Amino acid sequence: MEQRKILLREDEIPRQWYNILADINLNPPLGPDGKPVRPEMLAPVFPMNLIEQEVSTQRWIDIPEEVLGVLNIWRPSPLVRALSLEKALGTPARIYYKNESVSPPGSHKPNTAVPQAYYNKVFGIKRITTETGAGQWGSALAFACSQYGIECKVFMVRISFDQKPYRKSMMATWGANCVASPSSETRAGRAALEKDPNTPGSLGIAISEAIEAAVTDESGQTRYALGSVLNHVLMHQTIIGLEAKKQMEKIGEYPDIIIGCAGGGSNFAGLALPFVYDKIHGKQVAIYPVEPAACPTMTKAPFVYDHGDTAKYTPLLAMHSLGHAFVPPPIHAGGLRYHGMAPIVSQLIDEGIMEPKAVRQEQVFKAGVLAARSEGIIPAPETNHALATVVDEALKAKQEGKEKVILFNWSGHGLIDMAAYDNYFAGKIKDVELAEAEIEKAEAECAGYPKPTHLKHK
Repeated sequence: MEQRKILLREDEIPRQWYNILADINLNPPLGPDGKPVRPEMLAPVFPMNLIEQEVSTQRWIDIPEEVLGVLNIWRPSPLVRALSLEKALGTPARIYYKNESVSPPGSHKPNTAVPQAYYNKVFGIKRITTETGAGQWGSALAFACSQYGIECKVFMVRISFDQKPYRKSMMATWGANCVASPSSETRAGRAALEKDPNTPGSLGIAISEAIEAAVTDESGQTRYALGSVLNHVLMHQTIIGLEAKKQMEKIGEYPDIIIGCAGGGSNFAGLALPFVYDKIHGKQVAIYPVEPAACPTMTKAPFVYDHGDTAKYTPLLAMHSLGHAFVPPPIHAGGLRYHGMAPIVSQLIDEGIMEPKAVRQEQVFKAGVLAARSEGIIPAPETNHALATVVDEALKAKQEGKEKVILFNWSGHGLIDMAAYDNYFAGKIKDVELAEAEIEKAEAECAGYPKPTHLKHK
């Protein structure tokens, strides 16, 4: 009988995060004056201990014991051979997935929520504000804050707030306060509602609200936390890829292809970056971040300097961007409705180390249902984007008669997202592709900003 699950013991959990900034060059974030942002300029938004991680170029960062103690609730997570999916596809490819749905909130997100809550706690912060798209990040931060006794306020993108009511229930159970964004509580929210009272909202708007709520707190005891995009967030997520490497070594395998869905880039980068290190040192591996065709940040948007939020509170980041004012269509993968992409992922795409893919909604849910009926876990709509590309690559291997090894991130389960599946079975999920005019608008929106430099890794 072939081995289905590859497990690590608790004492084999990685005790350091991998920081890829030791091995690649990155365009710096820029302030309003067009000059690089100094660390102290971020102090009203983040605690200094996280700012130090954000700008660090040290390759290995120790994971505090107090963080490992919480991560051990569910980590190390299983690496699973998708034997039933392989059989359903009739492919010679060997498909493995890192099962991140086993965490308390059901996704990869607490891998960074826990350390972010911890570092805020030791810095003396009492309250954290954040945004959430699909609700996975908001749920994860609510869980993490409950572990360390910190208040949590979540601005949830309106379309997901309406589509996924039980995400709000999860946050409330862990003690967080969740409101729909745009809200009337912030200047940024009121401006968005005035522009369009029926807006579905966007992550860009929700980020603006959460940052504003943090920096306007007169007590000075509130900070903001981000669930994706930033360097320290992607670094915290590398525990996924570091575990996966150990697990594959146990069975003598190494991936030919690595796949993950990418909205802001955190779960994908968490799996991929430890293997990127191998690739820039000569290893042959194809690395595919996957996004919705309705929000084609990586596959169609320009590589530019742009703000990470709609109200332009954030510094300018060098990234693939559809423009900070872009409001994506209300597709059923709220975690992938972001106008930008992590600067690290954007840089690696610009270098040609990663090759992005875009998939359509009907293709996405078809792959998700196939995976659920074979592997048993109902995937999150976001994860379905990775699965759609896994199916494509497995069928390509079948056509070519090649025994490729495919590794992907099962970034979360879909048990709180069943309304999306209801809509799919009712024939209400329609393919949405972004018009070229929207891409041109993005390029015009960022035309006045500095241009990023095309860099090479160290």
